[in-house]
Amino acid sequence: MQGVIEEEKLNSFNIPQYTPSPAEVKYEVEKEGSFSIDQLEVTEVNWNAYQNETDLSDAFKDGGYNVAKCMRAVAEPLLFSHFGEAIIDEVFRRYREIVADRMSKEKTEFVNVIVSLKKA
Repeated sequence: MQGVIEEEKLNSFNIPQYTPSPAEVKYEVEKEGSFSIDQLEVTEVNWNAYQNETDLSDAFKDGGYNVAKCMRAVAEPLLFSHFGEAIIDEVFRRYREIVADRMSKEKTEFVNVIVSLKKA
């Protein structure tokens, strides 16, 4: 958002995120020692949850729209408090376009690692 966001604000914004692999989760649980793994699963969720549905309104057919709305629900408060309200709609409009473009070119999924633990 060149010219809209101050470079200093952009450079000072950070959302730390790390998505561990199942092997990393298993290693950390075993290393810590308080729990044992009862069950460990990996699930993949298509970004476009409505991809194989028929008779949907146009809003549901636009996977970029759906993903952008989901991400907005999570990230908007962080962006709002750091950058202010003025940029929010434009940021997520651009994000929707980027996501829709990517979804049209490749298979896109969220990957979840689900762990059930037992006290050791």
